[in-house]
Amino acid sequence: MSKTVRVSTPSRICLFGEHQDYLGLEVIASAINLRFYAQAVERDDSLIKIKIRDERLNYLGAKNSEGLYEERTIDLSKPIVYTCKRDYLKSSVNVLLKNGYKIEHGYDIIMDSEIPIGKGMCSSTTMIIVLIKLLLECIGSGDKDDPEKIALLGFNAEVAEFNEPGGMMDHYTSAFGGLVHLKFNERTEIIRIDRTLPGSFILFDSLERKNTLKVLSDAKMPVLAALEDLKENGITSVKDFYFDESKMKYLEKLDETKRVKLSANIDNYRILKEAERMIKGNHFNPEHFGSLIKAHHANLRDALNISTPAIESILETAYKNGALGGKVNGSGGGGCAYVYAYDEDCNRILKAVRELGYPGKVLKQDVGVKVDID
Repeated sequence: MSKTVRVSTPSRICLFGEHQDYLGLEVIASAINLRFYAQAVERDDSLIKIKIRDERLNYLGAKNSEGLYEERTIDLSKPIVYTCKRDYLKSSVNVLLKNGYKIEHGYDIIMDSEIPIGKGMCSSTTMIIVLIKLLLECIGSGDKDDPEKIALLGFNAEVAEFNEPGGMMDHYTSAFGGLVHLKFNERTEIIRIDRTLPGSFILFDSLERKNTLKVLSDAKMPVLAALEDLKENGITSVKDFYFDESKMKYLEKLDETKRVKLSANIDNYRILKEAERMIKGNHFNPEHFGSLIKAHHANLRDALNISTPAIESILETAYKNGALGGKVNGSGGGGCAYVYAYDEDCNRILKAVRELGYPGKVLKQDVGVKVDID
């Protein structure tokens, strides 16, 4: 009998740098203990038969107690043809094959998850990362223990393969795990931060689905257009304004929409750099850390317009019950938000927000993609 291979990978929260990775800027993010699981058993034919958690189980805390799965089949003996725009299971296999990995026979695969679907918690990214890790383990590839390689393969399968506007934060944070500082230049620089933050994060589900691609496009395109408009003034990046404040005068050349969105990104980059100094330094202050998260969210809400009344109600209720800061998580326009709090305040915050009708869960930092041992 063939042995069963089991792997899992974590979801993430973006602490600082939301909506900035695709601008070539920086992100500080943490992997969290909500995970996507996958297991495989070898078949004696060319079929990869996948049973994946039913998409209707899409809210935080949903249990798959009835074993509800959707079924997909990929035939390795035939060319892989995408039958929908975001055909990520097929694209994950296809990207592996395009990159020379030899998948010489089929597998029976079961995929399940604790991660809410379509809520800004990188459910699609983690699905891809966990499937790529699983297949690399099954074929005994030397890249199976290389989180950077797995992250890049995942990015290609999700973003590059379909010409979508997403960034690399989700792929790298999930693959590497822990607390990471990511710098997106010509080559992504991954800086592991050897620190476990005090207190806890509490994730809340607004129960609102979101249009990720539209939100990303509406937030990204005006900023890129603004930077293009200011090229003649020597502006090539949001960083230019941070390192030379005299260049802020050029913002007046932009129309209101571009000016507001670019200004918010400049301020959020400043907030990230301030948070970086504190997180990596010797004097971590939870109240100040929370206030920086809160300020980051204010820019996302007021300039990028990615919050919703439900998310604002969640955050305000959490603040009244002791939360130190909070923000929308992921692309926004619905989905999840989180707050940061002292451990002793978590139960009170959870109870108050749950009374509004929104599910929540206390989160901790977690490790990256890995093999699970029985």
